[in-house]
Amino acid sequence: MRTARIKRDTNETKIELSLNLDGTGTASIDSGMGFMDHMLTLFAKHGRFDLDIKCQGDTNVDFHHSTEDIGIVLGQAFSEALGDKAGISRYGFMILPMDEALILSAADFSGRACLRYDLDIPSEKVGDFDTELTEEFFTAFTRSAGLTLHIRQLDGRNSHHIIEGTFKSVARSLKAAVAFEKGFESDIPSTKGVL
Repeated sequence: MRTARIKRDTNETKIELSLNLDGTGTASIDSGMGFMDHMLTLFAKHGRFDLDIKCQGDTNVDFHHSTEDIGIVLGQAFSEALGDKAGISRYGFMILPMDEALILSAADFSGRACLRYDLDIPSEKVGDFDTELTEEFFTAFTRSAGLTLHIRQLDGRNSHHIIEGTFKSVARSLKAAVAFEKGFESDIPSTKGVL
């Protein structure tokens, strides 16, 4: 079973996270940020990942530290759960509609962290969540996971729809990338023999 449990304890955040890549999409999220709870819950659902997160952060300052540190810990959990990445498809992509929004994402568990992020989110906030933190989350996640991730907004005007479509699209891309390739369960998907 591909699972991970990660704890992160700093002066800014205290996070406990558990991840099961081969789950059913159940989630228990308490980040201290309502909008992020919503995004991570649907991320788990659409990726079919079982995900539990408890974060106590300095949200009295703003949501930056909590958002970034959850991204770090989630990336670490993916890296740990995948191990040597033997047997995985490695690549995944999705073009996902969310009402008027249309989001493309493509993932490669290459071991090389790279984020190409192209969202045009019209509002500065959704509820009390600063929309610029969406990029901070995915930057932290890709760095910790050793993941190449491309995110492109093909259409969209509603900030909530754009961000929600992004989390759903990325979840579906990751679901495909971590899936096992039948008949190649012990194969490292690289000519280098290591990822």
